Amino acid sequence: MKRHLIVMAMAILPAACHKERQPALSVPGGNPERGKQQIVAYGCGSCHIIPGISGANGLVGPPLNHFAYRAYIAGEVPNNPDFLTRWIAVPQAIEPGTVMPNLGVSEAKARDIAAYLYTLK
Repeated sequence: MKRHLIVMAMAILPAACHKERQPALSVPGGNPERGKQQIVAYGCGSCHIIPGISGANGLVGPPLNHFAYRAYIAGEVPNNPDFLTRWIAVPQAIEPGTVMPNLGVSEAKARDIAAYLYTLK
């Protein structure tokens, strides 16, 4: 019985993980071009691979390609503009103990960074 449940779960989970997701279209008050500049200024590419950012080839955090289609942020909260802005500004508030550092990003700059990340489709 237990083996049967495991086999069923293995068949169902990949389908759930690959569910087509509509990307967030915009971040209120966010500007993707400014976000791109902020990503460079805060050194996000030292930890992440970020398409469109020169030298962003870090391997500490996850690669951020296709970020707009991701269902969750840090495996903790739904990927939406409000949670993403909060995650960028104060990651410890979303996931206490995360290695994502609090870089002192203001809410306005976090919205710009989030706007850029949502261009990654």
